[in-house]
Amino acid sequence: MRPLRYAINVTLDGCVHHEAGLPPDEDSMRFWTAELERADALIFGRVTYGMMESAWRRPATGAWPEWMDETQLPFAEAIDHAKKHVVSSTLTEVDWNAELLTGDLQQEVERLKREPGEGLFVGGVTLPLALADLGLIDEYVFVVQPVLAGHGPTLLAGLRERVELELVERREFGSGVMAVRFRPRT
Repeated sequence: MRPLRYAINVTLDGCVHHEAGLPPDEDSMRFWTAELERADALIFGRVTYGMMESAWRRPATGAWPEWMDETQLPFAEAIDHAKKHVVSSTLTEVDWNAELLTGDLQQEVERLKREPGEGLFVGGVTLPLALADLGLIDEYVFVVQPVLAGHGPTLLAGLRERVELELVERREFGSGVMAVRFRPRT
């Protein structure tokens, strides 16, 4: 069964708003690109899908926007080409190499996990909470930003039951950012 990995940036006080941390540097962009490349497919909720598409979908012109620097291009290429699954009860169609998942969340994700491959990647806030509550997340990857945001959505707020984790990897970047990887204790 392929593992489902939840990965997100988080501040020291638990904020997961996409603008709360440090601007991405070369180390973190390399890390995020490698995480995407480890996945056979990405799973997003409607909001995260829309946010990622607006930032990382290659424009119709074929040229990446001028704001994107060379450290961001490999990430942009990886996410643009990745297979995506979008969980939504309100969308009627998706594109950007995506498939809409509208059935029972647990059944749909278990079906995806049973398919052959190296793994699945989920990002966002609301969908990962539902997946954690269902016990479907096999790995948690937190890129911890040395920032106190003081406000904003927090990591897995509202989780129904405690999930005990074991640390399996820790990486420190020159910016003070730390990537930590955990797996649920069995």
